[in-house]
Amino acid sequence: MRFSLQTRYAVSGVFDLAYNGHGRAVQVRVIGDRQTIPMRYLEQIFQRLRKAGLVAGKRGPGGGYTLARLASEITLRDILEAVEGPIELFGSGSDGENPEAGPEVSSEGLEPRGPDFLWPELTQQFAEVLAETTIDDLCRQAARDGIRRAAVEGYEYQI
Repeated sequence: MRFSLQTRYAVSGVFDLAYNGHGRAVQVRVIGDRQTIPMRYLEQIFQRLRKAGLVAGKRGPGGGYTLARLASEITLRDILEAVEGPIELFGSGSDGENPEAGPEVSSEGLEPRGPDFLWPELTQQFAEVLAETTIDDLCRQAARDGIRRAAVEGYEYQI
C-alpha cells in the first residue's frame, strides 16, 4: 500500500507543527524547508487541513499555522481524509460492478472470483489503525528515536 504524496506531505506538515512548533504559529515556508516540501504545494495542502479543522491560520507578522486541536486529538485518519476524502469501505461492486448481478458467466460456465469478502474487512482494519494513531504518538516516537527538535525562535534577553 502506498500513501499519496499529498497525504505524506500533510502528515509531515502536521507532525512538524506539533513537534517543532512549540505552540507558536509557524510559516509554511519554514515547515517546507524543514520537511523538504515545496512551499506552494504545502500551502494548498494546509488550506485543506484548515478547512478540516486540523490547523488554524494566523495572518500578519508572526503569522503562520498552529494546530487547531491537541496533537493527541488529531489522528492519521483525520489527516488522510482531509486531503483525500473519506476512506471508502470497498468490496465487491465498488469498482463499478453490480454486486446484485451475480458471478460472470462465460461459455465454460461460472468464472472464479477473488475473495471479495476480504476487502471491506481489510479496509475497516486499515481505517481503525489510522484512527488509533495520533500526531502525539508520532511525536513521542520521534523523541524516543532521538529526532532533534527545531530550536525555539524568539527574543534573546541579556542583562
